[in-house]
Amino acid sequence: MRICRAAIDDELHYAVIEGDAVALLSSHPFGDFEPEGRVLKLADVRLVAPVLPSKIIAVGKHYLDHVREMGGQAPPAAPMIFLKPNTAVVGPGEPIRLPWQSEQVEHEAELAVVIGRMCRDVPEDRVSEVVLGYTCANDVTARDLQRTDGQWGRAKGFDSFCPLGPWIETDLDIEDAAIECRVDGQVRQSGSTGDMVRGVPELVAWISSVMTLLPGDVILTGTPAGVGPLVAGDEVSVTIDGIGTLTNPVIDRD
Repeated sequence: MRICRAAIDDELHYAVIEGDAVALLSSHPFGDFEPEGRVLKLADVRLVAPVLPSKIIAVGKHYLDHVREMGGQAPPAAPMIFLKPNTAVVGPGEPIRLPWQSEQVEHEAELAVVIGRMCRDVPEDRVSEVVLGYTCANDVTARDLQRTDGQWGRAKGFDSFCPLGPWIETDLDIEDAAIECRVDGQVRQSGSTGDMVRGVPELVAWISSVMTLLPGDVILTGTPAGVGPLVAGDEVSVTIDGIGTLTNPVIDRD
């Protein structure tokens, strides 16, 4: 099932995508939900970020090839997590805005896990019960600020630095899903979720032992090698096999 959020007549609606149609829901998808009754053409609605989380928990240094391209030799002994603010979220087609404070903004294509219900201390074998689904993410990073600040809050937290979308896929084989990033059609990153240091169940279980996860919270699972610069005028796309493609233009911030 594909769940989206669509802007219709200046109002936001959760909906289920069925082929080229969008069936609006009567409520949010975190729990029991039913169709509202209206069905629209997908081409006639504007998709926005499929969720606005209370928090975004990102996992750093989670693909060995990326660890090495950043100058490391081995991944951390335990998951290295950091937070991005929900004000960083934008949806498909919305611009990534380059801040004047940075001269080196880079893309990071990632699989995002969307939590479906409040949970804490989730055993690995029950993680599937708390996950609503998966979407594409771009963990946009001001690399120069990441190096100079030490803490990653500013480098990862600018407005528009967390594109999500285009929808939430509830049925996905996460063991070996291909991840690709293209900039202006040229492949920059090409990897697979099978290359992650730890699988999604282990990540969700570990993070839920640290903090309570709420419906709609998003976990970014790390990026494969090939991260690179974004400049104004670029168009960057993140594609995950079984989900789809998230595309965003890049512009200078006003």
